[in-house]
Amino acid sequence: MSQINNSMKFSDELTLLLKARYPIIYINTIEEDRVEYVIRQSIKNNLNRSVYTWDFIDGYTNNPNNQSFAKRNPLQALELIERLNCETPALFLLKDFNRFLTDISISRKLKNVSRILKLQPKTIIIIGSDTNIPKELQDLVTILYFQLPTEYEINKELSRLINSLNLEITVPLLENLTRACLGLSLERIRRVLSKIIVTYKKIDESSISILLNEKKQIIRQTEILEYWSSSETIQKIGGVDNLKDWLKKRKVAFGIQASNYGLPTPRGLLLIGIQGTGKSLTAKAIATEWQLPLLKLDVGKLFGGLVGESESRLRQMIQVAETLSPCILWIDEIDKAFNNLDNNGDSGTSNRMLGTFISWLSEKTKPVFVVATANNVDLLPLEIIRKGRFDEIFFLELPKKKEREEIFKIHIKEFRPNNWKSFDYFTLATLSESFSGAEIRQSIIDGMYEAFYEEREFTTMDICKILKEVIPLAQLQTNQMLKLQNWASSGQIRLASSPSKLDSIIPQNSI
Repeated sequence: MSQINNSMKFSDELTLLLKARYPIIYINTIEEDRVEYVIRQSIKNNLNRSVYTWDFIDGYTNNPNNQSFAKRNPLQALELIERLNCETPALFLLKDFNRFLTDISISRKLKNVSRILKLQPKTIIIIGSDTNIPKELQDLVTILYFQLPTEYEINKELSRLINSLNLEITVPLLENLTRACLGLSLERIRRVLSKIIVTYKKIDESSISILLNEKKQIIRQTEILEYWSSSETIQKIGGVDNLKDWLKKRKVAFGIQASNYGLPTPRGLLLIGIQGTGKSLTAKAIATEWQLPLLKLDVGKLFGGLVGESESRLRQMIQVAETLSPCILWIDEIDKAFNNLDNNGDSGTSNRMLGTFISWLSEKTKPVFVVATANNVDLLPLEIIRKGRFDEIFFLELPKKKEREEIFKIHIKEFRPNNWKSFDYFTLATLSESFSGAEIRQSIIDGMYEAFYEEREFTTMDICKILKEVIPLAQLQTNQMLKLQNWASSGQIRLASSPSKLDSIIPQNSI
């Protein structure tokens, strides 16, 4: 397990800024109590300074001369800095003070006080969970991020809590609990463990599901990401043997042995094809096969109405995904998110977001495996499909005859596990040329409706009747299919199915 301690790293960085007399430091965190403890420990070990703590409700809680001074008065809170002896080393912790930075009186006062701070051993530290610093203060304020606890820190805290409760658990269970807690604050971990002990009087493998439910709550609060509980498997995907083989070889890449071997963690996968070819199903199946949590990004909610809101939401999405890693991040229809960048009239927001996103794709070190899907290659910016953004780009073409037989078998076996062998799959595959996997499944369901209405068991003939009546989407979008086919044949994209299985994607009589 990595011995990385975020608190120690943060403490060293903070100490350096204090010694260099940076006037105003803004600490971005949701763990107010933990960061205050780390700051006090850092001051105690490295610097000799008095610490004054202020919040809007209680004012200064440890001012010996005037308890509750500056209560409900943020402007007065800054005046204390001027009143103190100029030679007295001091640190002022102002909680949620970022809420008042847009006030002209507060902004002006901070500018005035900053002149004093540069000459005296005093520093203002603002603690908050948002980082919208007004432009006029950006040159004065230095931002530090207090990260959520690492695997090492969580493991240490869990060991302490379990020992204090006089419980005994196995080392593998402790490691599983540690991984399940990634992305949670220490305070939240303590609350969940208390809930587990009160409910079950013990900690075992079933405790992990409670921790995962707590993660779902965090994801719901973002309103951008959605936690998906997937039960889909690779076996439910017909054909695409190249893609299946590629995924199988990377299934073990998130383990400790792969890391010790020197293997880099897979970055992601871009799946391109018309609707219904199994792109979304593949994303769900990867999460199930690799036993990783699946997060779905709602691209539409990324773009906020306020200036700077969209970029903030993208950063929030990245932060949540990385703190919950290892995980699968599913971005459905990415082509609709970043299309027509030159003509969208949004003051460059989409271009900035695209730049941030592709930089993260290329440079991320956390084990977040991105599965992006796209229907229309014309809408994809070249920056997205350039080599290096994703490990591989796969084209999911329409299923060939043998693959259609396999898809029919998969779905009919699901609906009729006892008599699925009685169907004529050769005939069904022959009649379903140009049908996608989703359209094949729907034809089975429609055939079942026909038979159910007539109060009998459905047969091959019911499905055949539907297949003859339906016009598949591919025959309505021949131009788009031909573009995809030409792009695939150019070698710029990898085929999800083996070349030996390929025949013309569009039947000649449909063009």
